[in-house]
Amino acid sequence: MTMAWVDVCAAEGIDAEDVLRFDYEDRTYALYRTEDNRYFATDGLCTHARVHLADGFVSGTTIECPKHNGRFDVTNGKAKGAPATVDLGCYPVEVRDGRVRISLSSEGTG
Repeated sequence: MTMAWVDVCAAEGIDAEDVLRFDYEDRTYALYRTEDNRYFATDGLCTHARVHLADGFVSGTTIECPKHNGRFDVTNGKAKGAPATVDLGCYPVEVRDGRVRISLSSEGTG
């Protein structure tokens, strides 16, 4: 399968330990930058209440949903705290020429 890479933003456009909302076609994604400058992408809506994760709080590699405080590991999409029990889909990320791109060629791997 050929990867279809989609340009999201400049690599420096996301602060460390932060999240960026990215809408593409009819879906919402969340793009994260860790404190050690790694980038990850997941589905952008909490699997519990369908709230935008970009409005949440990032600490280390954990995103906390702003509505009911469910938590997910941004590196693999795993639900880490109730009420969230369903994992997020994850998407490959690359940084090339100072730009962050994600592959949306599949339905996610979470």
